[in-house]
This record gives sequence, C-alpha cells and structure tokens, in this order.
Amino acid sequence: MRCLWGILGGIAIELGEAPIASVGELARVSNAFTVDRACDVSAAEGGRFILSERPIEPPYVKDYDAIPGEAPTQWARRFDVSRWGFVRAQSNGRLIGGAVIALGSVDVGLFEGRQDLAVLWDIRVAPHVRGQGVGSALFEAAEAWAVARRCRQLKIETQNINVAACRFYARHGCVLGTVNRDAYPQLPHEVQLLWYKDLADTKRLDAG
Repeated sequence: MRCLWGILGGIAIELGEAPIASVGELARVSNAFTVDRACDVSAAEGGRFILSERPIEPPYVKDYDAIPGEAPTQWARRFDVSRWGFVRAQSNGRLIGGAVIALGSVDVGLFEGRQDLAVLWDIRVAPHVRGQGVGSALFEAAEAWAVARRCRQLKIETQNINVAACRFYARHGCVLGTVNRDAYPQLPHEVQLLWYKDLADTKRLDAG
C-alpha cells in the first residue's frame, strides 16, 4: 500500500489505499450536510449547462447513509466490489475521510457499458476537518487510482441540493454532462447531476 503523508489545513494526514473489504468503516465518518441552497440548471451553447444557486427555506439535513441500503456497510451485499478501490484518510490514527472508486461492476448502471470509465462512488470528509484540503487530496488520489487502471474518465453522481459538492467538482475540472430531473421519483425536488473528469492528462501514479 502506498501511503502519503502531508500537512493540510494545519493537520497531519495519511492517505493510503485500504482493502475494499474494510470499506464499511467509512460509516463512522458522517456525510451529512445542511441543505440551505440548491442549484438550478439551464442549458447553454455547446451542450454545456449553467448552474445558478438559490436559497432553500427552511434548511434541512441530508444524510445519504440514512437511505436504506446506501450506507457503506451495505455496498458489498448489494454489488460486486471485487474491483473497487478504497482510499483512506487518517490523522493521528483516526479515520477522517475516504474515497471509494467503483470499477467494472455490471450491477451498477452508471458505467454506460464502458470498460474505461471509473465511478467515484463515494467521497467524504469528517465534519470537523472539512474545508481544509482533505477532500481535494482524496479526489486526486481517486484520479490516480483510476488512471493506474487505464481509465480515461471519472464519473460522479450528485444532486442539485448538494451545492458544496457541485462547487467542489467544478473546481477540480469536472464537467457537468447529464442532467436527469426524473431520476429520483421519491424525491421529485432533487435533480440528478452526472459529472465527468477526463483523465488523459492526469499524471500517472503508482497504484499501491
């Protein structure tokens, strides 16, 4: 396993690839956030999209792990995770975040039938260290993991109510490629956003 040590936002972190069998431990890191804004999406020239933010009243808390079957402890039961990757972030031996990259799972519809596409299945950072660069370090590690396995693109699903995630992916060079307003019948106020990051120019790093 290849480990990277560094100081981000005043905290020492260690990044390293962990066995996918241990991914359930990510449930210890909350991915909940407060929804107080949403992104409205409009089409632009050249097939591009424009996002504009609007306030949400009253604010509420979104917790993806609270959705039945969506917590990290459930993934291995629902999907073939044998080719998935798990990059773990720790500080002083304490888990503070992680990124999970899905690869080659025929039971996951996000792959579009492609063998050169990796899906950033999950990326999360503990609330007390958010905004200090840990998420960026994890994202870059996920890119490197995908590149080392000859993937040409990284795909990420989020929703228009996750404004911080939309800003994060745009800042890291992702392009919004698909907008699906009917993806969540049980949550008609949420719009599915699918982002893509080309990996052709990403520097190749050791896989681990």
